[in-house]
Amino acid sequence: MDIRQLEYFVAVAEEGNFTRAAQRVHISQSGVSAQIKQLELDLGAPLIDRSGRIATLTEAGAAALEHARAALSAAGAVRQAVDEVNGLIRGRLVVGMVAGCTVTALFDALAALHRAHPGIDITLIEDNSDRLVERVRTGSADLALIGAAGAAPTGLDSLSIVSEPLVAAVPPGHCLAARHRASLAEIGAFPIVTMPEGTGVRAVFDLACARLGVQPAIALQASSPGAVADLAARGLGVAILSQSMAEHHLDRLTVVAIDDVDIPAVLAVVWATTMSPALRALVGHVARAFAVGPAAARQ
Repeated sequence: MDIRQLEYFVAVAEEGNFTRAAQRVHISQSGVSAQIKQLELDLGAPLIDRSGRIATLTEAGAAALEHARAALSAAGAVRQAVDEVNGLIRGRLVVGMVAGCTVTALFDALAALHRAHPGIDITLIEDNSDRLVERVRTGSADLALIGAAGAAPTGLDSLSIVSEPLVAAVPPGHCLAARHRASLAEIGAFPIVTMPEGTGVRAVFDLACARLGVQPAIALQASSPGAVADLAARGLGVAILSQSMAEHHLDRLTVVAIDDVDIPAVLAVVWATTMSPALRALVGHVARAFAVGPAAARQ
């Protein structure tokens, strides 16, 4: 057996899927499958049950998993010790970004990291905030830009980028457009266009509705703030967005403040409290990039 085979085995065990594991380790699915079959031959027992839609561990695989993780950790420690002596930082970082939100300072940080430490491989993924937080907690992602309701999630280190109110946005001819302010109940009387569950904006909206006893009709959902704005501009519902998201569409939408919602929509960078040298370097570049000026979140 070799370290690569153990890495592929751990990836399949954690992802529960050969395709996602292959994407994670940056080789083909057939390559992952072949290497794990060779590992199983070497060990004399099947490790992965391939009979169902989800790849699950056999009894032997479950017994081997923690030892495989320990072997990978030990190999990483050997590499880290040598690199520290040589003044090098290597490794692989998985960076998550909430779908539909572009924050250029994060890209600046990734570019600065690449220039300073070309031996660090970077993978960028998009997902909703809930899943990104879970990936950081489980170690399948190293750092993520996420949206949250009120505050960054607990149990992780974080850097808050934006904390701003939730707003409604309507086309100029809408009856709310002339008022510029409304209660959540008044806004909830109209069909709502918003982002899906698992996003920060939706978390704020759902929490506020629950606290105030409002039961809105969600007419349409879209993962991109720009798509939410497009749908609202066409009269398909009242858009629910953060203030900065809505302000990118003032040429076709009027922003309506929501009087009785005081839970901010938060945009934050989160990472695990235990950091590798590569992650520590990235966090430093992220902190410097976001210190230059306010994050410009846009669709």
